[in-house]
Amino acid sequence: MSGATTLPSSVAGPPAAARAGHAAGGRRQKPLKIAAFHAILIFASVVAAFPIIRVLGVALRPNDRLLDPNFSLIPPDATLDAFVHVLTETDFTRWIFNSLLVASGTALLGLIIAATSAYAFSRFRFRGRGVGLTFLLTTQLLPAAMLLVPLYIIAVTIGRETPIELMGTYTGLVFGYSVTTVPFSVWILKGYYDTVPIELEEAARIDGCSQLEAFWRVVLPLSTPALAIVFLFNFLTAWSEYFLARVLVSQANDLWTWPLGLQTFQQEFTTQWADLCAASILVSVPIVALFLYSSRWLISGVTLGAVKG
Repeated sequence: MSGATTLPSSVAGPPAAARAGHAAGGRRQKPLKIAAFHAILIFASVVAAFPIIRVLGVALRPNDRLLDPNFSLIPPDATLDAFVHVLTETDFTRWIFNSLLVASGTALLGLIIAATSAYAFSRFRFRGRGVGLTFLLTTQLLPAAMLLVPLYIIAVTIGRETPIELMGTYTGLVFGYSVTTVPFSVWILKGYYDTVPIELEEAARIDGCSQLEAFWRVVLPLSTPALAIVFLFNFLTAWSEYFLARVLVSQANDLWTWPLGLQTFQQEFTTQWADLCAASILVSVPIVALFLYSSRWLISGVTLGAVKG
């Protein structure tokens, strides 16, 4: 009696030809999945781009037409008159300058405050550290509209009690926007600082650096992605904000940012649709350029800042 046992083919498993067929079928399914994935991405891109093309079409229509009889996105009689009018016959360039100045100041001030505060929360252990971090996170739960009245009262009080004037000034806008951006920025940077090995700072301290020099020479250069994302977040917050600017500088026409300026194209009974759409396209150009420049830091700054909390 032989010691070897031969199993039936149904038990031993499918033949080699069947296994090869399954493998080939899997390879055929992979291109189909890729094609379906790309089809979804193309559809999403079309949905996202349609409003932009629609606004561009209205800006290119002559005679301030909102709709076109032939329902074409880009009119056959397209003209750049609205863009020329916005750039030459309105204060659009002034509005853009004010917005760039305020947004840049907010981004820099918020970045400086958040970078140093986040370093303290990341590297030092002190009483109230956990409560402070929780409080900063809790402030993000408040609607932005709830801050308008307190910020207005603070601005008026500081202007009355001190030589610093915050109403109707660039300074008031920069400080007001920085208040709203610092809490989120601190959390992003604190999480990123936690991923930087403390041994690098200890080595710098052994080489003669102080705590501040180690922070400046070691931690900050390694935190460039997080600093870039925080700068971008602060800039965008100040760039497109309307309500606080309406409260603080509505009486000073020369300090209007572009959200306030674009409101002038909409009157009580009429709306200059072509000018409004042309200006809307133009204000997106600086933001698109900023995103393209900072895209290499955008993803890494967010993900690495969330590794440790």
